[in-house]
Amino acid sequence: MLYDIRLKLRYDYDAAAGGGRHQVRVLPPTVSGVQRVIAASLSFAPAPSERSDFSDFFGNNVTSIAFRDVHDALDIRMSARVAVSRPEPGLDVSPDIRRLREELDAVRSLSPDTPHHFLAASDHAGIDAAITAYARSSAGNSAVSTAMDLCNRIYRDFTYDGEATTVQTRASDAFDLKRGVCQDFSHIMIAGLRGLGVPAGYVSGFLRTIPPRGKPRLEGADAMHAWVKVWCGRDTGWQEFDPTNGMRASNDHITVGHGRDYSDVAPIVGVLKTTGGQVGEQAVDVIPVVLEKA
Repeated sequence: MLYDIRLKLRYDYDAAAGGGRHQVRVLPPTVSGVQRVIAASLSFAPAPSERSDFSDFFGNNVTSIAFRDVHDALDIRMSARVAVSRPEPGLDVSPDIRRLREELDAVRSLSPDTPHHFLAASDHAGIDAAITAYARSSAGNSAVSTAMDLCNRIYRDFTYDGEATTVQTRASDAFDLKRGVCQDFSHIMIAGLRGLGVPAGYVSGFLRTIPPRGKPRLEGADAMHAWVKVWCGRDTGWQEFDPTNGMRASNDHITVGHGRDYSDVAPIVGVLKTTGGQVGEQAVDVIPVVLEKA
């Protein structure tokens, strides 16, 4: 699939800011064997006094910006053309959890993508006894079947509720509520798998939404999304699952970044020299591109 993606973020401040510094993670990367970025741009209004672009430890695209002048709002615009072609799942040859741990012990690398970074508790996805017990009911004959069963159970057992949680909500709190959004369901799945000894990480990105039959696609109605990557052994490697929709990641999932949890890939983090609060708005368009035949 070929997509044109447009993202608009706007922040209005209660009081004018005398300065600020932020890190922005919204530019999709090229991911070998999964997606290719053909073109991408990122702009800010007002224009920052300083800007630098780099890759973080996990290989995510980061833009660091700083403001010295007074400003009362910040507009962020990202556009990209991305080709996504995820391979079809093959025969499940992943080991069971006991053998997975043996294979994990044999991994000596400390590279950014090594499974060891995604096994310990993290800020939003701590190891929790109740979540581990819930996940244990999904333990099956293979790592893939375990992850898929847990993904489907979260989809069935939890209620999507955009008012129930915030970006600061931890997995244990969302688990108690049995409600939340994609970020919460991903953190619960990550915490459950880690409790079983299965490495799991957080993926942020965009999800193409398909309007009801006969209805037009609403501009800005697509969404930033989150799902889970799971290390399924030496031969199977990393596989991705979407507990919000009870499915494996598909060609409608466009990756922006990955990390241990949301805190590693938040779209924007930083500090402002101001008083009062702020109001944020977000609009996303994921538009399939149909190329005309010559």
